[in-house]
Amino acid sequence: MSNHTTAIEVTGLTKSYADHAVLRGIDLTVPTGTVYALLGPNGAGKTTMVRILSTLTAADAGDAAVAGHDVRRDADGVRRAIGVTGQFSAIDELLTGRENLRLMADLAHLGKPEGRARVDELLDRFDLVDAADRRAATYSGGMKRRLDLAMTLVSRPRLIFLDEPTTGLDPRSRRSVWEMVRELLADGVTIFLTTQYLEEADQLADRVGLLDEGRLVAEGTPAELKALAGGETLDDVFLALTGHPATPASDDATADDELEEIR
Repeated sequence: MSNHTTAIEVTGLTKSYADHAVLRGIDLTVPTGTVYALLGPNGAGKTTMVRILSTLTAADAGDAAVAGHDVRRDADGVRRAIGVTGQFSAIDELLTGRENLRLMADLAHLGKPEGRARVDELLDRFDLVDAADRRAATYSGGMKRRLDLAMTLVSRPRLIFLDEPTTGLDPRSRRSVWEMVRELLADGVTIFLTTQYLEEADQLADRVGLLDEGRLVAEGTPAELKALAGGETLDDVFLALTGHPATPASDDATADDELEEIR
């Protein structure tokens, strides 16, 4: 179903909770070494999409392959190939930054010398050396997000899911995350990004999908979508193609998260 040039391939993916259809027959393909941004307001199905592709939730119907592995039949293969950074930080705030990274190195079964080297490398790369031995609870929001992303990278995944990675961050911290995404892309990593910040998708994405009420209503490069809708920004595109503006991200749990609770 997938090959070395395709990082993600999805056909006819559907998911409902009770009588609420969250995904309604999604088809998409993500080439290896690119950034794909899935846009949509709260409740559009973005987080559910990430959960299915990262094997955390089963689809009701349809097929999906991630890094060449079928998400139903080879979930372990998918998990070995990917990294996931969610909307909410996965760090343990009682541990230091270094201890959080060492924990991830242990979970990735890295030997002690390799694990220490990888931790030191990531602390340096994400500008956390000076704060490495402080408890993560003392970190700023931007520092926590950098540590969260560093933890995702310990096992050197070639495909990373970033689910609204800059929600709640100030503009400077958001730009810092953008730069990290560009560095990962330069290293050949494939990135599947969900966001409500349309400027973020415009800055980072090779291709963009607009998700509205569980349907992929448009897909293309940012330039193609702007030409299609006759707009100058992706905000214009979203309004033209969905009939309503993209809402700014909030710190509250998304409708997707609420639906997960009733499973």
